[in-house]
Amino acid sequence: MTLAGTVGRTFSALRVPNFRRYMAGQTVSLVGTWMQSAAIAWVVLTLTHSAADVGLNLAMQTLPVLLFGPYGGVVADRVDKRRMMVVLQSLMGLQALTLGVLTLSHHISFTAICLLSVVLGLNNSFENPSRQAFINEMVGRIEVRNAVSLGSTMVNVARAIGPAIGGVLISVVGAGWCFVFNAASFAAVVVSLATLDRTALHPAPPATRERGQLREGVRYVRSVPDLLVPLAMMVLIGTLAFEFQVTLPVLASRTFHGGSESYGFMMSCFGIGAAIGGLLVATFGRTGRRPLVLAASVMGGALVLAALAPSLRIEYVCLFLTGLSAIAFLSLGNSTIQVTSSPNMRGRVLALWAVAMIGSTPIGGPVVGWICGAAGARAGLVTGAAACLLAAALAAFAKPRRQVPAVTPAAQAELPEGERATFLAGGAVAGGAMTVSS
Repeated sequence: MTLAGTVGRTFSALRVPNFRRYMAGQTVSLVGTWMQSAAIAWVVLTLTHSAADVGLNLAMQTLPVLLFGPYGGVVADRVDKRRMMVVLQSLMGLQALTLGVLTLSHHISFTAICLLSVVLGLNNSFENPSRQAFINEMVGRIEVRNAVSLGSTMVNVARAIGPAIGGVLISVVGAGWCFVFNAASFAAVVVSLATLDRTALHPAPPATRERGQLREGVRYVRSVPDLLVPLAMMVLIGTLAFEFQVTLPVLASRTFHGGSESYGFMMSCFGIGAAIGGLLVATFGRTGRRPLVLAASVMGGALVLAALAPSLRIEYVCLFLTGLSAIAFLSLGNSTIQVTSSPNMRGRVLALWAVAMIGSTPIGGPVVGWICGAAGARAGLVTGAAACLLAAALAAFAKPRRQVPAVTPAAQAELPEGERATFLAGGAVAGGAMTVSS
């Protein structure tokens, strides 16, 4: 394949005008989001001097996802996802502005941060499944893996930029301005959503309001191994490994005796690695069980190296490798879910994925925070490594059944005519955009 062909394959989803516009708005917003994320962890650690409280605040933000996320998926299958995202993104901007005003006026407290984190979590419970499912509506099934990978890349480009800017702002003008910038950044994504060409979208038929739709979604996932295995892996890894907002501030301040700049650069190195990992998945990635097992195994190994790093410079390299493998796992898992699930179930399935990824934090955040407080941040990283390697082993030795999910007429209609038979047979979708392997 020529260089031009490789580049074209890597960024193929950006040929869709709506996706280009959406990604531009999201990129601005995500920089602000990661600035806020770094600032909140640092402010909590400064106020309370407790790693456990950092984990507790993270739990307050993610507990609503655990409690209400599955119902958010039911709602996503019923409503216009674009309109719902406009409303919820606007509300998240108000939450960030409130946090900024309280911080700049010196009225901020740990209790206030936790309450605002709960508000943000409630928004995420409903916004996350709508946003994930809306990607498919913008680009169609053929480009969904590439679009998900590019989206993950942008998240992590922002992860690389946002915390570094946030660390500098915290030391120069204070954490409050991180929150104010984040509030302003939501305008970019709201405008991009409001100005999309709605005639070029591919909305899934809305699910009718019926009793038992949440239970129906859970039964559907249990009946499809290609959905159940990634979700089970995400539960384990999400609970104990993806707690970097807890481990990294403690690693920076107590293990390496650094300041907010060191923490910001740790997050940036993780984000740079993740951005590169996202591009690699966009270009060469395959969906299915085997790639997920490989990504989880590499992530476990990278976390072991991060736990053993003797110096800050070596730690930066290890976090780069951790970010690369972590985003590969997330992108491949999300793409597998999107490709495998039926359109009229996609919101509910992605909500369960969000619960596994984010909603597990109310359990994992305090647990990892306690481990870091009792035994140090290195022990927290080792715990995450063990979770990754255990998840990879369980998935590798799980019964290798393959079951193609029931495809509704609406799902079949989403595919080009020449590819419907291939999809129904459980094979690869032509064109290099996605390959399903188990």
